Amino acid sequence: MRLLLTLAYDGRPFDGWQSQPGGNTVQDLLENAASAIAKQPLRVHGSGRTDAGVHALAQTAHFDPPEGLTMGPDNWLAALNTKLPRTIRVMAAREVDAGFHARFSACGKTYHYELSTSPVLTPFRHGLAWHLPRGLDAGLLAAALDAYRGRHDFEAFCARRGNETEATDHHRTLTRAEVSPSGGGLRLTFTGDGFLYKMVRLLVGTAVQVATDRMPLGEIAALLDQPAGLPHGRSSHCAPADGLFLEAVHYDSPS
Repeated sequence: MRLLLTLAYDGRPFDGWQSQPGGNTVQDLLENAASAIAKQPLRVHGSGRTDAGVHALAQTAHFDPPEGLTMGPDNWLAALNTKLPRTIRVMAAREVDAGFHARFSACGKTYHYELSTSPVLTPFRHGLAWHLPRGLDAGLLAAALDAYRGRHDFEAFCARRGNETEATDHHRTLTRAEVSPSGGGLRLTFTGDGFLYKMVRLLVGTAVQVATDRMPLGEIAALLDQPAGLPHGRSSHCAPADGLFLEAVHYDSPS
């Protein structure tokens, strides 16, 4: 049996999703919980990484319970939640085909980013939104997001991991990049067939530069689709992790 989990977590206490030697990641804690239940080491495979401080409403991950363990998806959901910190919850669990992979079967993701434009940031949004109390032009913000839609080379809007090669493809397609009202502020939503390292935070940070009159709108077009060597440079405007949420992981079929 292969199980697909849907997880929600508050990213503030953790060092991101990806397993690290210190053990304070969502993947480490989830693997520890699953291994304790199975009484043997289990590996959990996520749909992708989230950075330290980034939140998830519906991260997905799969694992293979050991044969002979008579626990269904609902039993695993309940058992895992008894062993996870309250800032991580398994929201759903279901059986999937043996060939399904949480990462490689995904066809896209949706992220959203919260901006607070209130004069004072309520303590109940601390760590959950980027506070921008003045000088934000929502029309310019929307125009900046419009420039991102479609298929582009986003190399100027990603951070280096150190494992890039000349063959690394930085093209991605964004089908959604829009702004909407959101409790005392604005929500920026992005849907695409994939996202590069820190891409959403750089898209947000650059759009905010435009919306606060610190960058001309036309500079976004210059940063996109550059030839090799990036003659127009990279965006250096990375939004804080606080307001970023992985909203959904998309699959072509339920299995």
